Amino acid sequence: MIAIFTAADASKGAGAAFPPFDPWHFPSQIFWLAILFGVLYFVLSRFILPQLGAVLERRENTIADNLDEAARLNDQAIEAQKAMETSMAEARAQARDTASKARAKMDAEIRQETAKVDAELDAKLEAAELRISERRSEILENVESIATDAAEALVAKFEANIPAADIKKAVTGALDGGVK
Repeated sequence: MIAIFTAADASKGAGAAFPPFDPWHFPSQIFWLAILFGVLYFVLSRFILPQLGAVLERRENTIADNLDEAARLNDQAIEAQKAMETSMAEARAQARDTASKARAKMDAEIRQETAKVDAELDAKLEAAELRISERRSEILENVESIATDAAEALVAKFEANIPAADIKKAVTGALDGGVK
């Protein structure tokens, strides 16, 4: 069944109102509320908020110090990079200079060695030319005797009667006019 209560029924059966909402208790509740807020304010203002403020200030200082340190390290890194680039450029220039000096030294050595080899070759060439001219002289002397012998053999084959002195004179005249 459904029970329907009216305000009159509630006032008959219900006794007093809920105590915290009873106006008679309001002054003591306000008193304790003021004391509790006073104690809470005192504890917060004297202990918790100063520590919290110190933590925040320390955090802010740490962040600022870290940012300063990062900026300083960044500047050092940039300076180190510039110094490295400068030293790399100097090293490249020095390497180019060393390479050009080495190239010049090698070119000088090559020229000197080439001149030495050319001088040796010229000396050998002169010696060879001298030997060739000596051989030519020897050969020409032998050619005269060979030609004389060949001419005498031909004359003997044809059974002609030509003296050896005439054959030698004819061969010498032919060789002097034909070979120089």
